[in-house]
Amino acid sequence: MNLDDFGDLIQRPDGSVRRGAEERRERTGLAPSALGRLDELAEWLSAAQSEVPVRPISRPKLVLFAGDHGVADLDVSARPAGSAGELVRAHLDGESPAAILARQHGVPTRIVDMSLDCERAGLPAEVTDLRVRHSSGRVDLEDALTLHETEQAVRAGMALADEEADSGTDLVVLGDLSVGGTTIAGILIAALCGTDASVVTGRGGAHIDDLAWMRKCAAIRDGLRRARPAMGDQVELLSAVGGADFAATTGFLLQCSVRRTPVILDGVVSAACALVAHRAAFRAPDWWLAGHASGEPAQLKALDRMGLDPLLDHGVTVGAGAGALLALPLVRSAAELAAQLPVREPESDASTAAGAAEILEAT
Repeated sequence: MNLDDFGDLIQRPDGSVRRGAEERRERTGLAPSALGRLDELAEWLSAAQSEVPVRPISRPKLVLFAGDHGVADLDVSARPAGSAGELVRAHLDGESPAAILARQHGVPTRIVDMSLDCERAGLPAEVTDLRVRHSSGRVDLEDALTLHETEQAVRAGMALADEEADSGTDLVVLGDLSVGGTTIAGILIAALCGTDASVVTGRGGAHIDDLAWMRKCAAIRDGLRRARPAMGDQVELLSAVGGADFAATTGFLLQCSVRRTPVILDGVVSAACALVAHRAAFRAPDWWLAGHASGEPAQLKALDRMGLDPLLDHGVTVGAGAGALLALPLVRSAAELAAQLPVREPESDASTAAGAAEILEAT
C-alpha cells in the first residue's frame, strides 16, 4: 500500500463554484464583512458541494474511532491503561459531553472499534466492530502494529468513508475515543513537524499532573527515535508509532477527500491523523475544517502546518468530538444564511438603457 497514490485521486473543491458563491454573496446587499467568517464557511461548503446556492447541512454524522494504546502503561494519562472501552460505554449511555452535544444537535453517532483492549462480547451492538487487535503496541519499545495490521486498518477507514458517502452523510464530525492517544499524536506531529518532544507534549484531555507530563514527554521522545527511520513512508510510520485507530482515521480522511465529503476535525488525535494524510496528499486539507483549538500544543503545530485555522477556541479538552460538535452550529448557520438570504438580480442592459433614456427625457 502506498498512500502517496491519493495525491492523484484527490482534487480541490471546485474553484469556479466558489467564485459563483462569492458573486452571489455580493448581491445580497450586506456589507462585505458583515457576516465575518460565516461567508468563508458558506463558500467553502458551496465549493465542496459544487452547488450555488449551498445546500444546508441536513445529514451530519459524528464518527468516533476507538482504541487503546500500549503507551498508556507508562502512566502518561490520567485514565488507566486499557480503559477506552469505558469511554465507549459512557458515550453510548448518553453520559459523555460529546454524547449530550450530539443529542442536542440531532447528530447520529458511529463508534468504530479498531483496537479496544476489552472483550468484544462486552460492547454494545451499536459499535462497529473492525478491530485489528487488542490495544496497540507500546511504541517506546515496539511497533504499534505490523504492516499487515496497519494496511488492514487503513483500508477499514477507507471503506467506512465510502459507506458514509454512499449513505448520504453530507458532513462528518470526526473524533476519537482513546487512552494514550494524545501521546501517540504528539509523536506523529513532532516527527512530521521536525520538533522536539517537549514542544508538543500537552496535558491531555484529563489534565495530567507534572510527573505524568514528564513521563509523557519521555515517551514521546522515545517514540520519536523509533519514528524517524520510518519517515519515508506513511504506512510504515503508522505501523511504527501510530495505532489501529490512527491508521483507520488516516484512511478515512483520505477517502473522504476522494469522495468530496467535508470533515470537521476535533482535537489533537484527528489533527495528527490529518497531518499524516496531508503528507500523502497535499490537497486533502482543502476538504477539512479545524473545529476548535483544544489547547494541546501539538494540535496547534499540526493545524499551522496544514494551514487550518480553528473555528472556535474555548479550551475544550474532553475529546470524543465535543469541540467539533460545538463548531457544527456555526457551519450550519453559515450554510443556512447563504442559502436563504435574498439576492438582488443584476439589471439587464436593456432596462439600464431604458432608465437612462427616461432620465434624459425628464431633463
